[in-house]
Amino acid sequence: MPTPSPAQASRPRDAALDLLKWLALLSMLVDHLRHVWPPLYALYIPGRLAFPLFCLAIAANLARPSADPRRPLPLRYLGLLLGFALLAEWPYRLLVQAPQSLNVLPTLILGLLIAHGVQQPPGQARWLAVGALLLAVVAHPWLMFGLAGALLPAAFVYALSRPHPAWLWPLLLSLIANYWPPFYAAAARGEPFAWAVLLSCALAPLFGLWLLRQPLQIRIAPVRRWAYLFYPGHFLLLVALREYWLR
Repeated sequence: MPTPSPAQASRPRDAALDLLKWLALLSMLVDHLRHVWPPLYALYIPGRLAFPLFCLAIAANLARPSADPRRPLPLRYLGLLLGFALLAEWPYRLLVQAPQSLNVLPTLILGLLIAHGVQQPPGQARWLAVGALLLAVVAHPWLMFGLAGALLPAAFVYALSRPHPAWLWPLLLSLIANYWPPFYAAAARGEPFAWAVLLSCALAPLFGLWLLRQPLQIRIAPVRRWAYLFYPGHFLLLVALREYWLR
């Protein structure tokens, strides 16, 4: 999640946003348990919440009210994402056998650049967003969740700044980002598991947007920079659990 600036740090914490981040981390962990215990493949369903919620957390931080129309790119956050994208690739490939994409952080990096650029006045940030978009187009086959995934944070920024019908764009992009022909073919045959997966992909953006609008009066522990280390760390922990379980 983005590291808050000094101005953001002085604001009261948003309990709904903190809860959103915890749910994103938990659903990611739950999803990856199926790589340790394959019979738990049904965890793929709640796991579809993770990526849209991470994208929404990026968008929520970018969409915070600001007196400066030209918001600076959060370079520290970008640098952490880049560093941990490199650090996490080897643990990711240890856990996920024969992966078909890079780990998720490159997609989030491009998503951050695109989402930041679309909310800026014309200038350097817009050109950076265009460059990120072109890179997402070229790298689509290797990006987890593909081009649609890289566009999802920008769609959430759009939805957060406009009336309720704007939720349609995150919903559609979430479905496209999770597109896999066998699931759609299985859904066409009426298979319940496939429909549950599609329903989870569709409801994740709606649930996240609804949650962010709730005036929660409870205290939620903040998700701080340790979450960056948690990403590669949980891969290594799950690999160790799998090796122990297979003894």
